[in-house]
Amino acid sequence: MRPTFDGVLFFPVTPFTETGEVDLDLLARHLRKGVDAGPGGVFIACGTGEFHALEPQEFGAVVRTAVEVVAGRVPVYAGAGGSLAQAKQFASTAKEAGADGLLMMPPYLVEMPQAGLVAYTREVASATDLPVIVYNRNNARFTEASAVEVAQIPTVVGFKDGTGDLDRMARIVRAVSDNVDKDFLFFNGMPTAEATQQAYRAIGVPLYSSATFAFAPDLSLAFYNALEAGNTHLVNALSAAFFHPLVRLRDSVPGYAVSLVKAGVAAQGIPAGPVRAPLVMPSADDVATLQSIIAAGRAVLTEALVEAV
Repeated sequence: MRPTFDGVLFFPVTPFTETGEVDLDLLARHLRKGVDAGPGGVFIACGTGEFHALEPQEFGAVVRTAVEVVAGRVPVYAGAGGSLAQAKQFASTAKEAGADGLLMMPPYLVEMPQAGLVAYTREVASATDLPVIVYNRNNARFTEASAVEVAQIPTVVGFKDGTGDLDRMARIVRAVSDNVDKDFLFFNGMPTAEATQQAYRAIGVPLYSSATFAFAPDLSLAFYNALEAGNTHLVNALSAAFFHPLVRLRDSVPGYAVSLVKAGVAAQGIPAGPVRAPLVMPSADDVATLQSIIAAGRAVLTEALVEAV
């Protein structure tokens, strides 16, 4: 069954204690706060949630917590990837935990032909009857032909791009829409997707993941609503004051696409703890910069409210 996503997609962090264990109580708080803000879906234990660092028992507990907290208000999708055996195990665990679908993360970091990538996708998708969104990024880079082939797998319902190759993505959108299903789901999965979403919308990719929603849902939703309403002035103002400075800070240290989000969650009142190695938490100076960027974004919202009166 094809899911319906209406709005910003929430990618929660996975809180850890200072000694490194998953903190399910803090995760539940984080999820409640996020879902109450009104996302279109929850993608648990994915990139922002440090899927790469979770072992199967932890993963199952994290997904079950999300399913319980969300309680059917929006779809809950869980990550599945890595080695073929691991990906199939995580897919089955997500199904048992009550997830509504899977986001298929890239295979273990090896070079592969397109036929092998299609075979990997087919095997992981066959592990359950859950709908699957395929993630095009890192070493899992599909061509038009292979994208069409995986889109024909009965449970594959969507294609998410994290490469930023708009030329190839435009051709994939056209090929899948023309040859498989004009209602197939396409997602912008770039880090800080808001920075590129205007370009992705132009090639037929209306949905996007928002790491910002995890720590500043007001800014994430304001951008989404402005984009939907055609309020170019507010879109540009938020981009200049918040999203573009955030991208510059994010790109200053590898792994900040995850750890900055976790620092942002902590700064907004939920002490989500450290990231797991090999990621590192932001420096104190970078956390201060992040807070100033958030404040600048909220100043734009305040100004917009004043102008609207």
